[in-house]
Amino acid sequence: MRRKDDGKEKSIKEAVIKLILKEGFHGTSISKIAKEAGVSPATVYIYYENKEVMLQDIYLEYSEEIFNYVLNKLGDYMDGPQLIEVLVEEYYIYIREHSEIFHFVDQFSNCPALSNQCLTRKGINNLNDFLDGMKEKKVFKNFQNDNLRALLFYPAKSIAINQCIEENEKDELLKELIKIIQNALLM
Repeated sequence: MRRKDDGKEKSIKEAVIKLILKEGFHGTSISKIAKEAGVSPATVYIYYENKEVMLQDIYLEYSEEIFNYVLNKLGDYMDGPQLIEVLVEEYYIYIREHSEIFHFVDQFSNCPALSNQCLTRKGINNLNDFLDGMKEKKVFKNFQNDNLRALLFYPAKSIAINQCIEENEKDELLKELIKIIQNALLM
C-alpha cells in the first residue's frame, strides 16, 4: 500500500476547493481534481474513498479550522468588549485571508448531507461552551447560542464578502458593527 504524503493531500484539498467553487459539485470529477492537484486519480483514492467522502472530510476539517482560528485568538485577560472585538475582527480577517476556504465552507454549510454531522463538530461545541461560560459569568446577555453566533458572525461576513464596498469603508463599518454588537450583547 502506498504511503500518504502531506504535500499531495494539501494539493488535493486545494484542488477540490478551487474546482468546487468554479464548477460546482457535479462539474468536479476525480480526474479533474487529480489533474488540478498534479497527481494521478489513483493517488486521490489513497486519501478519499469517493467524491462524497472527500467533500465531507474537507468541509469538516475547514469548518473546524474557522472556529479554532477565532477561538485561539481569545485571551483569559480580555474583558467583554475586547472579547467581542476579537471574535468579530478575527472572523472578518479569516474570511478576507482565506477567501476560497471560507466560501467553500459557507457554500456547503447548509447542505443536508453535511448537516447530520453538526453535533459531532468540536469547533461549534467549543464555541457554544465559550458562549455558555460568558453567560454564566454575566459577561454576555442570556440569549440562545444560535442568536449569539448570528449576531457575532453574520454581520461581519456580510461586510467581508460585499464586493461593492471599498476597503476603508469596510474598516469603518466593522468598527461600528463591533460597537453595535457590544451594546446588544454585553450585560
